[in-house]
Amino acid sequence: MRTINKQPLYILAVLLLFSTACKKDLQPYDSKSNENALATPDDLQTATYGSYAGLVNEDYTRFEHILSEYPSDNVALSGTTTDPLYNVYNYTDFPGNNVTTSFWRQSYKVIFSANQIIEKITDGQSPELDQLKGENMYLRTMAHFDLVRFFGRPYAQDNGASPGIPIVSATGGDLTAGRNTVKEVYDFMIADLLKASSLMGSTKDSRFASKEVAEALLARLYLYMNDNAKAIEYANTVINSGRYSLLGTAAYKTYFTSVPENNPETIFAIRHTQADNRFEGAIGSMYYNDPVTQSTGWGEMYASKAFVKLLDTYPNDVRHSFIELQLTPTGDTLKRGNVPKYFINKYNWQEGIANLSSPVFLRLAEMYLIRAEANAKLGNVQPAIDDVNLIRQRAGLSGAELYSAADLKGKASVLDVVLEERHLEFAFEGQRAGDLYRNNRPLVRAYPGFHSQDRFNQTINPTDSKVVFFIPDREINLNPNLTQNP
Repeated sequence: MRTINKQPLYILAVLLLFSTACKKDLQPYDSKSNENALATPDDLQTATYGSYAGLVNEDYTRFEHILSEYPSDNVALSGTTTDPLYNVYNYTDFPGNNVTTSFWRQSYKVIFSANQIIEKITDGQSPELDQLKGENMYLRTMAHFDLVRFFGRPYAQDNGASPGIPIVSATGGDLTAGRNTVKEVYDFMIADLLKASSLMGSTKDSRFASKEVAEALLARLYLYMNDNAKAIEYANTVINSGRYSLLGTAAYKTYFTSVPENNPETIFAIRHTQADNRFEGAIGSMYYNDPVTQSTGWGEMYASKAFVKLLDTYPNDVRHSFIELQLTPTGDTLKRGNVPKYFINKYNWQEGIANLSSPVFLRLAEMYLIRAEANAKLGNVQPAIDDVNLIRQRAGLSGAELYSAADLKGKASVLDVVLEERHLEFAFEGQRAGDLYRNNRPLVRAYPGFHSQDRFNQTINPTDSKVVFFIPDREINLNPNLTQNP
């Protein structure tokens, strides 16, 4: 894997990203060797801020969102564009796509940065250094996870036998190694998170990794592996930790406008400060344009008509707060082409700034729905329904709007109930397409949008080669041992 250059860490950006956490006047590390730059505990702490800053980089945050959410049935692109996000959205990926190329490169930069720090810390030197090592092991795992879910097939389809991505666990590893299997990558991630969890003792807020953050990602990984008992175990561990609580119904309507460290439901988020505002290059710019000024974003990717129809099944559902129908002066639905303008606001208005947000990667609601899905697959009907109803009640639903074992409201199974609730709860958060494919279900876009020749009908089956992105051709050219996806 030649994308990872052995260069000194660049950490100037972290002084902006974590200005509240570190007030030191630091010398730039681009004038130091790695050996000198990582010589003291303070150096390692500062370098760890640099690992987090790697996630804030647009090539990670924005492109991770495009790769995870744009292939879903939550969204409808309202026109063509020369931006390669168009190819991600309509399943016409190509090996030279800048979105995948840049994301791959930045992910391995995060991994290399984390590895440099991990290798400098011997277990047991101090609780503070153990914590830093654990945080970097978590960040290494997070980057591997995003890579393998985009460039490898869902684990559950073949128990991880298909090609995944190269595991990079050390700075001095073989940079011409081929692809590890999906199973090998998952095994590596599980081991990393278990070790990270054992090292971390600090209860840092959701801007940082902690024991519970590692355990929350373990719950997700075990669910994706169909190890349902383990998924329940780790979801329970996080739920019962007492560190997090679901927001109340009223507060939930503005969940994504608060900074993550002040949100009791957020487990881990990629913290963006006001200095990180990317204006029309932000995630929210494609979803939203301030209706008053008409000057804050592109506003060209909308909530799909199919998703809105699902949400409208229960008018009292406060998750309506996350979409905003745009109307003409006469009160008619505003459209771009044939696509109704339903703005999405989950990535807007943090600290009152139109396109500022700190994307949430893990939150408590997911732990409940991980537990619900795992219980549904194990045949534990009532516990699964109880967790779904908990999330629905938080969304403002009650009485006949809740499920019971005797009333699945037309759904064929409890698993169908859970997956629909995941659809509603995590829409626009990058989980929907993966939820479908890992459960062997097709993605159906029977709604207006530029995702097919007739601008209406598109179906992607879970075994289709299109559900996996091409390995960037830049990487194939640099490393002949990398095999391409079909």
